[in-house]
Amino acid sequence: MDPNFDETNRWLTEEVLPHEAALKAYLRSHFPGIRDVDDIVQESYLKLLETKRHHDIVSPKAYLFTTARNAALSILRRPRIFSDEPITDLTAPNIVEADPDAAELASRRHEVTMLMNAIDTLPPRCREIFILRKLRGVPQKEIASRLGLSVQTVQVQVARGAAKCGAYFRDRGIARD
Repeated sequence: MDPNFDETNRWLTEEVLPHEAALKAYLRSHFPGIRDVDDIVQESYLKLLETKRHHDIVSPKAYLFTTARNAALSILRRPRIFSDEPITDLTAPNIVEADPDAAELASRRHEVTMLMNAIDTLPPRCREIFILRKLRGVPQKEIASRLGLSVQTVQVQVARGAAKCGAYFRDRGIARD
């Protein structure tokens, strides 16, 4: 048993768990497309405790919220592989018509991977704004309101993100000037 178990348990109970409701509300309001908020919260607790084992955490609340935000952004960056539509709602004609061949699937997967790699190179705030606007389709006004920024700042960050992604592709010979 960990000799610091009681202290860690006290720290978790007093310094971290009181923020759970606020954290869930934050995740639901800032990342409405994510269904498994509880999973993100639990994952964040695990990361927080793992970090606590090796380092002092000056602001548990800030660390918890940042960890949860990063986990949510990571989920949003993942390509969607499965449809939300129940299998019983799919009809045979839709499957036959929409089914790409193996080469097209491989090409799409490669393109998605390259795009995710390009997005991963963006600075954190730029990446968050770019994902919300370009991948999630959130209006600029809503992004500005959510993040406490001006619409102009959101526009600039989206443009910078697009330019940096374009440069990423050009540097790898994927896109032309």
